[in-house]
Amino acid sequence: MSPLVSVIIPCKDGAAWLGEAIESCRDQTWKNLEIIVVDDHSSDASLQVARSYGTPAVVVLVCKRKGASAARNVGLERARGDFIQFLDADDVLDRDKIRLQMERLMSGPESAVASGAWGRFWHNPGEARFSAEPVWADLAPQEFLISSWLGGGMMPNFAWLTPRAVIERAGRWNERLSVNDDGEFFCRVVLAASRILFCNEARGYYRRPAAATLSRRRDGKAFVSGYESIELSCRALMQHCDQATAAKACASHYQRFVYEAFPDAPDLVREAETRVVQFGGSDLRMQGGRAFQALSACFGWKLARRCQLSWQKFRSLRADRQA
Repeated sequence: MSPLVSVIIPCKDGAAWLGEAIESCRDQTWKNLEIIVVDDHSSDASLQVARSYGTPAVVVLVCKRKGASAARNVGLERARGDFIQFLDADDVLDRDKIRLQMERLMSGPESAVASGAWGRFWHNPGEARFSAEPVWADLAPQEFLISSWLGGGMMPNFAWLTPRAVIERAGRWNERLSVNDDGEFFCRVVLAASRILFCNEARGYYRRPAAATLSRRRDGKAFVSGYESIELSCRALMQHCDQATAAKACASHYQRFVYEAFPDAPDLVREAETRVVQFGGSDLRMQGGRAFQALSACFGWKLARRCQLSWQKFRSLRADRQA
């Protein structure tokens, strides 16, 4: 019999999309799977939507602790599969995604993990466009992280398919983290694996949020979580691979945080800037449109960043008034 794959879907207030996520799992061409939906204190109809699919193949749990990481850990505790697929409630899997990755893993080296192609969409997954990035390749664990942190792209959590044994070596989700918890978790998973096997046709679809999401938060707790995630990830990489390229990747990881957190978290920005220097400096440049680049060239990126955030806030307020 083919190995069992456990799909774990944490859900908080995702009633509008949860059904589509569940159906994309039920339609998988890899048939030996279980779907575990874990409700994370939803205030909408998410729990009712999940329970409407209640069958032996769709297990619905309620998480007593708060947070997506806690919900995923609850799902892991219940999961019976030898392979684990994580999926957020607003994202969607291509019907062949799990089968193609399972075929690659079963014929590949022991303890390898599979990654896959992904694209963004607003309303219909058919709108998604897939743009290859440097991390879309077979890579050694440290090569993946170094390439990603130096600007080579990333993998959303649904892009991975992971043997349970690798997760057990890596450890469970860090429930202290609320922002970039997936980045820190999969950093440990990647470093616990023997190889990253990329499957170009194993596709997933990342929904562009219509409103602010956890990853876009700019409050103090979010910045603390983001910074701690980077601290833990860089420490793990340097323990695994103490090389100049790894140090440069860590410097860029911190530099990216500096750009994101400025000017709202000045203490953490200063700490991150110190880390950038300690790791030897970074040549990572902040991205932005023509107006941003022109302001940066004349007045520096910090003033340009303030203007960028002010413009984003103005547009958001105008949109709220027009709604």
